[in-house]
Amino acid sequence: MNISLFSLALVQSALLALGQVMLKLALLRMDPFSWNLSFWRSLLLNWQFALCGLCFGTASLLWMYIIRHYPLSAAYPLVSLSFAFGMIAAIFFFHEHVDLTKWIGLILIVAGCYLISK
Repeated sequence: MNISLFSLALVQSALLALGQVMLKLALLRMDPFSWNLSFWRSLLLNWQFALCGLCFGTASLLWMYIIRHYPLSAAYPLVSLSFAFGMIAAIFFFHEHVDLTKWIGLILIVAGCYLISK
């Protein structure tokens, strides 16, 4: 197993999932979309929205490093680890219910990522 690729992919996927969580939190706090000053103020003064951008930007820079140094055929499927982080984040942050079928799908994604990174 290529530990360094898998480790980098874990960090990159965690950053993507954290960015999605921050985006959802930001959207919950923002005014409904409109072309007025109130909406833009709620957008630009929202720290969750700023953190979302920081997470996505850092994940993008890390992704550039990954695809520069590793085969795309091995790296790209590992992005799906973000689905695992996203589902776990949905449970902890938003108290969403996850049924058995989704857990089985998650196990299959993680198993596939493990096999690809071997």
